Amino acid sequence: MFRLLFLFFPVFIFSKVLKVGKNEQFKTIKQAVAASKSGDSILVGSGVYREGNISITKPLSLIGIGRPVLDGQMKYEIVSFRANNIVLKGFKIINSGEDEIKNIGAVRLYNSQYSTVENNIFENNYFGIYIQRGYRCLIQNNRITSTRATSQEGSGDGIHAWVSEEIWIKNNYIEGHKDGIYLEKVINSYIYHNYSKKNLRYGLHFMSSNDDVYVNNTFDNNNAGVAVMYSNNVGMVGNNFINNWGDANYGLLLKDISFSKIKNNRFHNNTTAIFLDGATKVDLLKNDFENNGWGMKINSNCMENKIINNNFVNNTFDVSTSGSMTMNDFKRNYWDKYEGYDLDKDKIGDVPFHPLSLYSVLVENNPSVMLLFRTFFVDLLDRTEKIIPSLTPENFVDEQPLMKKVKL
Repeated sequence: MFRLLFLFFPVFIFSKVLKVGKNEQFKTIKQAVAASKSGDSILVGSGVYREGNISITKPLSLIGIGRPVLDGQMKYEIVSFRANNIVLKGFKIINSGEDEIKNIGAVRLYNSQYSTVENNIFENNYFGIYIQRGYRCLIQNNRITSTRATSQEGSGDGIHAWVSEEIWIKNNYIEGHKDGIYLEKVINSYIYHNYSKKNLRYGLHFMSSNDDVYVNNTFDNNNAGVAVMYSNNVGMVGNNFINNWGDANYGLLLKDISFSKIKNNRFHNNTTAIFLDGATKVDLLKNDFENNGWGMKINSNCMENKIINNNFVNNTFDVSTSGSMTMNDFKRNYWDKYEGYDLDKDKIGDVPFHPLSLYSVLVENNPSVMLLFRTFFVDLLDRTEKIIPSLTPENFVDEQPLMKKVKL
């Protein structure tokens, strides 16, 4: 059962407002930070600020007026949060340094609690936002893009969180990084309504992160949409996995995960909509699989998964597997390839449906067989297999196929 998390950010009564800009109280942001006291707000006027690393070591609000630019000159980690209750909003943050050992980027939160990064534009950075041992931090309404990466090895992530808890990542646009959002050992966190597009590896990547929920996000034209790996109790609801095409590309990769729910998602125009490897006790409910190469690929090491009330429409292969038997439960799904009938008018087909075609089994074992796609020989093989099953698992069956699509 998934818990809805709420972040309670303290309300500051600011002792004073400091201003940075032409003819104002301070000429540089660092001067204002040094002169400030805990709880102050610093208003930064428009302009370009090249101040190296701005390290904030006390609770402050750093607010940009007129979208001031913080330029890292391709050398520096631009803003460092080294305290709790820090707010950063209203800036354009560009050209961070690059360090593959230190993983520096535009903004980094060091052991920070109750801090916020919102309404900023990030361009041409190595990492966009890096959260290290954060707690109850909010990352929202940011635009994070990069064109500097030519390979996965030469790029950081748009939003990267490590060993953190109750992180909210909301309404961000991320493009051109290695992973749009990367979570490692992050628990009890909520990923909501982000648009992650054209990232070099994954739109969203979970690694050993439990008890998280991601809802109403779109993962568009990434190398792969989402990877959930070595994690438990992950909720995946109402997301769009679209246009993730290419060799070995997936809308959603599930690797060694358990006790999770995948509900009300759209998987459209992917090479493989979902690939399950070592997935156990995962419920797939009311999802749309449409116009994919493969709707689902299920390795033989997947057990006790429930595939119920889903729509499979216009996929080249609805289901494929690497094994000769299956221990998963298909029930009451809509299959556009179903040719059965419903004499008792209960909206459930009277004849069970075997979604695994002989041709998909042959392609799984020998990909070059795809050359025969849409030939008369393939059609003959599949129809013969339906009449006299020989190579496809007999228990790979939907006993109650639906006659009409499920409404999500």
